[in-house]
Amino acid sequence: MPELPDIDVYVDVLARKLDGHQLTDLRLGSPFVLRSVEPKPQDCIGGRVTGVRRLGKRLAIGLDRDLWLVLHLMIAGRLQWHSSPPSVAAKNRVLALDFEDGSLLVTEAGTRKRASLHIVAGDEGLAAHDRGGLEPLECTIEEFAQAVRAENHTLKRTLTDPRLVSGIGNAYSDEILHVARLSPVRLSQQLSDDEVECLFDATRSTLEDWRGRLLAEAGDELPKKVTAFRPEMRVHGKYGKPCPECGQPIQRIRYKSNETDYCAACQTESRILKDRSLSRLLKEDWPKTLDEL
Repeated sequence: MPELPDIDVYVDVLARKLDGHQLTDLRLGSPFVLRSVEPKPQDCIGGRVTGVRRLGKRLAIGLDRDLWLVLHLMIAGRLQWHSSPPSVAAKNRVLALDFEDGSLLVTEAGTRKRASLHIVAGDEGLAAHDRGGLEPLECTIEEFAQAVRAENHTLKRTLTDPRLVSGIGNAYSDEILHVARLSPVRLSQQLSDDEVECLFDATRSTLEDWRGRLLAEAGDELPKKVTAFRPEMRVHGKYGKPCPECGQPIQRIRYKSNETDYCAACQTESRILKDRSLSRLLKEDWPKTLDEL
């Protein structure tokens, strides 16, 4: 799923392409992508773009009719820019927004169509799609500490909870926790003030670094490859590969379709965290430390 750095790239590029431009058509390649009833799609036609913003992991395009197009790309949704209106007949093409000098095409790979479009009216309608988490690149350390300690969850869950922190998902939470040298299963209310400050600094530096990299890579065009697995990442998607800091093999916890990647030497005092499926299968044979592994 595109996270804060990826969505910010979309916002930056689209703001330059769409600002002041008129929406000439809204075409649904899949009827399931539209999740709202009022206002209607035809109410948007003819409106001019007044702004583009990120709302958590959502992309919001404002029109001068006090309307907002709120896009949630979910896991497999991606954006493409076409100089002329593209066909939406192909299975993976779910939505096209046609403007005066180009079209924004929303594609979604796979058979499980989760990407969504909500058309909402005014700030009140837009606020209904805001999960309420603080913006990690705009908050103070005091605000960050309050959000992190608001509920006693694991740090992995805390960072990825949109009610607490906005825009962070599976990939960048792994990167942040590795930089901070904190265990993904450490409980948030057990953090000392120094550890909260370390997590705050790691969050900001990681997100700012990746946002800068992706903006430079994209230039004036929408990124062609938006992925949670990048060669330059420290631990995410690097199971079994050497940690860039200590050289020990990266470990992981797998649960359903998600995984948490971490370095046992750097983050968990060499303890191997239990995998919810494999550790139950191996029982007493599950290695508890790097030495046992």
